[in-house]
Parts: sequence; structure tokens; C-alpha cells
Amino acid sequence: MSFRDIIKKSVLESFTGSSITTATVCVTLGITVILALYIFVVYYLSTRKTFYNKTFNVSLAAIAVITASIILAMQSNLAISLGMVGALSIVRFRTAVKDPKDLVFLFWSISVGIICGAGIYEIAVISSLIVTIGLFVLELTPVGYAGGILVVNCGSLDREAEIMEIVRAGSKKPSVKSRNASVAGVDFVIECRAKEPSEMLQKLQALEGVTGVALMEHDGEVSF
Repeated sequence: MSFRDIIKKSVLESFTGSSITTATVCVTLGITVILALYIFVVYYLSTRKTFYNKTFNVSLAAIAVITASIILAMQSNLAISLGMVGALSIVRFRTAVKDPKDLVFLFWSISVGIICGAGIYEIAVISSLIVTIGLFVLELTPVGYAGGILVVNCGSLDREAEIMEIVRAGSKKPSVKSRNASVAGVDFVIECRAKEPSEMLQKLQALEGVTGVALMEHDGEVSF
């Protein structure tokens, strides 16, 4: 048999498919489903205090199983693998991801599907545990504080010094972000971290010329 015949035979055999049994498929998809549900629970626990998106969470679990199925199909037949590559190359996802943490879970779900589809279950389990520990440890690590947004409505700009004196006494690192003047008055937008929010708001409300005060807290970007 010549070298050309050997190459031709190997290519033809690759198109006929490899031995992937029903048991292998069931075990692979079963482990993937368990890990997908695990990702579902971790995403719920880590985002329930902010902006939890149930639809995105369900999609994460489904993506892991779908990815594992694609990897199994690509292993079974070369023709299918080439077709999958061609089909996936023309897919375009245009959904905007609002939270950067969602990208971590999205990549985690895809990685679990690929690893389980390849049959390396130990890596999928161990890496999932490490990612979970890392997410919660880094979430609890104090690397900054979430600043609040204070909006003060008053009659004129002359009250800025008095307003900032009260804000400095009742908060940390206050900073005026904008001054919006109109016929009705002036709006001061101040970034700060209030020590005693209720007490500071009462003092500002009692200040002459102040018509309204609002303090908004958020869990987004932090200041150092």
C-alpha cells in the first residue's frame, strides 16, 4: 500500500465517524447538565442583590449543554465538524452585555460545554469550583467604596459653600460633578459617601434656600 493510499484511507475513515456510544453521550450531557445547573445557581447567588436577569441565567445553562452537544457531534464525524465550523462562522451575536461580570459567566458556560464535550470532566468540575471561590472571594474583598450621588436643589449658586460644608462634615471624599442652573434655581450633583445619610439630608433640607435633596446609592463603579 502506497503512502497516497494510506492518506486516502485515513480521510475516508474520518468521514465515516468515530465510536461515540449512546452511553458516552448520556454521561457527557448528564455531567454538563449538572454543571450548567451549578452555574445557574452561582449566577443567581452572585447577582441577586444587583440586577438579576433570569432570561440570561437560563441562557447560560442552555449554552453549556448546546456547546457540549456540538463538540460531541464534531468528534463523531469530520464532515459534521467542517459543517459546524462553517455554520458558526456566519453567526453574529449583537446582544449588548450590560454587566462585565456577565461575560465571565458566558465564557464559563461555553468553556464547560467544550471541556465536557471533549470528555475531560475533571477539569470542568475543578475549574468550576475554582471560578466560584474566586468570584465570591473577590466580591467580598474591600477594594474601594461605592459612592453615592447627592442632588441638591437650591435657589442660587451662593449657597454652594454652605452646602459643601455640610456635605464634607457628613460624608467622605465629596466632589461636585456638575452644576445645572435654570430659571427655577440651581441643581448641584455631588458624588460622596455619606456617613449618616438621614442626618446629612436633614441638615441640607433645613438650609435656607434649599428646595429639595436626593441621595442615590449604587453598587456600580467605585472610587479609591
